[in-house]
Amino acid sequence: MKPSRLASYLPFVVVGLAALFPLLDNVYYMQLLTRVLIMAIFAMSLDLLVGYTGLVSFGHAAYFGLAGYALALMGPKYEAVSLWWSLPAAIGVCALFALITGTLVLRTRGIYFIMVTLAFAQMLFFVFHDTKLGGGSDGIYIYVKPEMLLGDFKVLDLENRDHFYWLALILAAGVYFFLRRVLGSNIGRALLGIKVNEHRMRALGFPVFRYQLASFTLSGGLAGLAGYLAAVQYGFVNPEILSWHQSGAVLMMVILGGMGTLYGPVIGAFAFVMLREVLSNQAWFGSWAGHWQLAMGSIIMLVALYMPRGLAGLFVKPVVTEAEEEAEDE
Repeated sequence: MKPSRLASYLPFVVVGLAALFPLLDNVYYMQLLTRVLIMAIFAMSLDLLVGYTGLVSFGHAAYFGLAGYALALMGPKYEAVSLWWSLPAAIGVCALFALITGTLVLRTRGIYFIMVTLAFAQMLFFVFHDTKLGGGSDGIYIYVKPEMLLGDFKVLDLENRDHFYWLALILAAGVYFFLRRVLGSNIGRALLGIKVNEHRMRALGFPVFRYQLASFTLSGGLAGLAGYLAAVQYGFVNPEILSWHQSGAVLMMVILGGMGTLYGPVIGAFAFVMLREVLSNQAWFGSWAGHWQLAMGSIIMLVALYMPRGLAGLFVKPVVTEAEEEAEDE
């Protein structure tokens, strides 16, 4: 079942309604939804690899954390850095790192690919954890948020929660529509073909390695965008944002929402963040709230067992699954 015409307009409706959320003037939920938007960008970047290219990475947090550290190290300690150049620079650093690592890890397959991506992420983790460059295990504080100035005019004041929320919403929507355009093009169809049958695509003359490397690099750059925004929101970075726990969390978001769709990771990010808030609520669960990971893991397993298409599968059939069925029919 393909998306209906009404479903194709749904993202615009959701973005429009989300833009009105600051009118509720609730600080807690504003910060929570901002976090959801940032995690949605992170999850969409991984879905490009897992759901559309067929590459399961367990080191995706490397690019998320690297962008945060890039922001923390780029500007003066007590002065605001310009967002106009710091954001592209942070994304560029992550994309370059993804290009370098991708050139190496894409020579492996299966479990070896997963382990090598994890190894690179752990190497980066210890670079910032064991050296003064990243402030050790304590990390680095970002005392002043970046500025968005046009001359003397402040476009957005990122110290203002509403302004930062709107920025996160604009960027999340931009990433969604950008990826939808890319994946709806010949490039996207080639990536799906490579995921379904890599050997056939190579036999047809497609430069499989180049397509995979381009996907890997773009995915790393978009993860860097999410990491930059997370660093701005929290006001500090530490090595934990590069750890395998973070890579596992974003992978669970993609699985929970549904691989092979762009809205699936968005749904998964929303569900994951909200479930974490509920399950770790001590007022509701008392001492059991400290074991929220156990309950979260159980929910993810149930979804994987009984809803293999994730929460998104309740609404629209993933494009990747359709392509796989067509390949099987042939």
